[in-house]
This record gives sequence, C-alpha cells and structure tokens, in this order.
Amino acid sequence: MRLLSRSALPLALLLAACAPEQGGEASARKAEDAAMTNPVFHFEIPVTDMERAVAFYEAVFGYRLTREAVDGYDMAFFPRADGQPGASGALAKGDVYRPSHDGPVIYFDVPDIDAVLARATARGSQVLYPKKDIGAAGFVAEIEDSEGNRIALSQVKP
Repeated sequence: MRLLSRSALPLALLLAACAPEQGGEASARKAEDAAMTNPVFHFEIPVTDMERAVAFYEAVFGYRLTREAVDGYDMAFFPRADGQPGASGALAKGDVYRPSHDGPVIYFDVPDIDAVLARATARGSQVLYPKKDIGAAGFVAEIEDSEGNRIALSQVKP
C-alpha cells in the first residue's frame, strides 16, 4: 500500500469524508486512523534573540540546529529524520512570534532528565515544574527556556 505524502493527506481525508455512504464510512475511518498516528507534524517555538536561543537549545539538549530564512522569518530547525516518528520543529523569530508561558507546552523526549535539568539551570533556566515520577510513563519536568517559553521534558523509565 502506498502512503500519501503529508501534503496530500488533508485532501485525502476530505475526499474520504465526502464519499458515498456505501463503504465510504469505513475508508474515511481508515484515513482518519492513519492521520492520527502522530498528528503533530511541525512546531515552532517563538524566540526574541535567535543567537541566544540557538546557543541554549544546542547546549541543553545537544542538538545541532540548522539556520534558515523562511518566508522572511529567521528560523533554526531541530534535526529531523524522514520516516521516523516525531514532529519536525524550529525556533522562530519574527513579528508574529511571541515567547510566553501561556501557549501550548512542547515535550522533548530526553534520555536523562536530571542531566538536562542541570544543563538548563547552568544556563540560567528556571525550573517551572520539578522532576516528577508519573509511574510507568516515566518522568516529566518543565523549564523556562532562554526566551521565556515553558518547555517540558519527558524521560521514559529504564
């Protein structure tokens, strides 16, 4: 079975939803199920100082971000492997991007939550929600990034 590209998926869902009742309901449900596997496709974290934000995320998480201008906005993209689970994401600077504690909370999977918390606080980050054991799901915590965003951490138990 050939998978649809991500840009064709919304059109496929619309067509499936408009299909006649006979069998159309089952195919629409299959398309919806496929779309909901990992529904978040991309995220953007607002920043006011791109240099500072890139330095923070690279030091705290160990990622290598890639800088690029997109539609007139300064962006720094997190690494992304096509065909692997998870969403792509970027730091984004521009007039429509405003860091805050109030918006959506993005969770970063980390191998060692204590090490990430230590690196974050060493760079001036404030711990907003200390490490908490959430049972079989592992551990979570929240920090404030260099720009004032609420960022969450998640670690599965070994």
